[in-house]
Amino acid sequence: MSHLSAASGEKENVLIRAGACSVTLMPQYGGKIASLQIGGRELLQAPLAPVAARTRTMPFDAADASGWDECLPSVAACAVSFGGQVQIPDHGDLWRVAWETLGVDSQSASLRGRCFSLPLALERTLSLVEVKPGRAWKLAIQYKVTNTGSEPAPWSWAAHPLFVAEPGDRIYLPESIRSLRLEGSGGGRLGKSGDTVEWPNATLVDGTTCALDIAQAPDTAIGDKLFAGPLTEGQDWCTLERPSAGVRLRVSLDPVATPYIGMWICYGGWPERPGPKQVCVALEPATAPVDSLAHSGPWSRVLAGGQSYSWPMYLDLELM
Repeated sequence: MSHLSAASGEKENVLIRAGACSVTLMPQYGGKIASLQIGGRELLQAPLAPVAARTRTMPFDAADASGWDECLPSVAACAVSFGGQVQIPDHGDLWRVAWETLGVDSQSASLRGRCFSLPLALERTLSLVEVKPGRAWKLAIQYKVTNTGSEPAPWSWAAHPLFVAEPGDRIYLPESIRSLRLEGSGGGRLGKSGDTVEWPNATLVDGTTCALDIAQAPDTAIGDKLFAGPLTEGQDWCTLERPSAGVRLRVSLDPVATPYIGMWICYGGWPERPGPKQVCVALEPATAPVDSLAHSGPWSRVLAGGQSYSWPMYLDLELM
């Protein structure tokens, strides 16, 4: 058990390891990937508050807002039609509920979480391997969402890995990506939701420019959410290079199954309430270029009753 051990009486955490790389999961707290370490160095955002029981309605910033959660069936709180109006809470259902552990060994773990707002279940299987002894590792993740009901159900998914960032760390996207869709920007510095923002050098609303690909200091109070896509073959990756930590993290995806990358860049700009702030970069494979399931478009997904859909995601970790 790590320092992220469950409270007395709770289910134990799940630990998988390959050489110097380890992954700790908390099935009882939304299946959260609570820790991702290389040689004892933590690569995920630390908890802003103690990891504790969640409710079905609390906002995401009222909890620990750390690590790596899964957002289903929406990222943003919204109302959708499903035999009437259904309310989906902030960051979805799954981070709020205990997950079932389906199978674990030393280098892999399979868990399942069940939504409560819509009849959806998500299975996630992680497999960790050492690619180069002491130098490189690959975390392969296989997802499967199932409509456990009988009626067609809408859904939208995004991974939510919050990677620690420090000033000077750099985000790389494929060279063909020159602009992003803005979902939101703290203080409106990049504009309004739906605007197109140039990448990597964006013009702010005040006329100055900003290098979005370079991590800034926490006192800049930046908090921006953007989307790249739809992606095509060859545009199936994004990378965070961390010279200060001596590590490179590369997220890759299937551009047919998950054709968008959400990017949350937060350098002390969130939560907006007093207290600890996130300092992180989230690289988020997603099925949609918007946070709200209620915002429909050509990206919208519906699963028939009993139907399942599967897709992969990969995280390559390499010492620089």
